[in-house]
Amino acid sequence: MHRHDDAEIHEHDRGLAYDLPVLARRRMIRLMAGAGLIPLVGCTSEDETSAGASSKGSGDSASASSAECRPIPDETAGPFPGDGSNGVNVLKESGVVRSDITGSFGDSAGGTAEGVPLTVTLTVVDAASGCGTPKKGAAVYIWHCDREGGYSLYSDGITEENYLRGVQETDDKGRVTFRSVFPGCYQGRWPHIHFEVYGSLADATAATAITNTSQLAFPKDVCETVYASEGYESSVDNLSGLSLETDGIFSDGHDRQLAAMEGSVARGYTATLTVPV
Repeated sequence: MHRHDDAEIHEHDRGLAYDLPVLARRRMIRLMAGAGLIPLVGCTSEDETSAGASSKGSGDSASASSAECRPIPDETAGPFPGDGSNGVNVLKESGVVRSDITGSFGDSAGGTAEGVPLTVTLTVVDAASGCGTPKKGAAVYIWHCDREGGYSLYSDGITEENYLRGVQETDDKGRVTFRSVFPGCYQGRWPHIHFEVYGSLADATAATAITNTSQLAFPKDVCETVYASEGYESSVDNLSGLSLETDGIFSDGHDRQLAAMEGSVARGYTATLTVPV
């Protein structure tokens, strides 16, 4: 697990009085390095550290620095994974490999989850290479609750459904994209999406050899906007008593799990996140 201090003041927030001596110090370091007075091999400059910090939570793999590239934080799969670790195993069912996860598949009841459209793109990259190398041929399984806060296969009334679950293989750029609906907020948890990363599609559909288990978090302003729309009424009160800082999963830091968001209720939203493994 990782730590995060909300009271931290970043360099770009300190003002000119702080910036001038810092810039002078950096210029002196470069001059000394050029003269061979100090070694820079294996070191990280203040510029590199600041650049890495500013990219946190951006969901942009291109902006991740080598110094700041760490594997995605491990999180619990929760009680409703559907991966065989807690009862039913949806990963071995025909049809689970898909990009549109809004409807149920196979021998399920055939229902479709309603809600504000959401497109989720996860980019899986190699943390050991400084996040610069896409993990082509890996696989990602995602699942999340519906707008009422229920999980298919487990929650009352939808135990015969398997919607909002799906697996995909990463492309040449390490990406997988799922079409879904914006999840609701149920009591005690900040709005989120669960995901597991596997070394290959064969591993995923055999439900073996999970390499990483984590969760994606949604920004507060987007949640509030979505929950003001029809069908999300119960999420309004549930969200009001929560924050990312007090959530049982994200309270120790959410900067590397917070999705970058674009869109609107009318057009739907896109959520993107870089997943170093």
